[in-house]
Amino acid sequence: MPTILREKGWRLFFYSNENHEPIHIHAIKGETTCKYWIISEIPLILKARSSNLSLPLKREIELILYKHHRTIQSKWYDYFGEP
Repeated sequence: MPTILREKGWRLFFYSNENHEPIHIHAIKGETTCKYWIISEIPLILKARSSNLSLPLKREIELILYKHHRTIQSKWYDYFGEP
């Protein structure tokens, strides 16, 4: 479960066994968890699922994801390999 980034109390990470899925990132902050698909061509961030994600936290994590979408994509390819 490699950690990719820590920002504003969020830990962004991949699960090691999810290389069969499109690029995505998991995030956790306290009791809040979420998973987002990263569509890099646009860029577009789509929420796949969440637990305890309030609107302010949703805004916060989505800003972080947009800010770092290139890093997330790069780390994904470094870890899982190019398609």
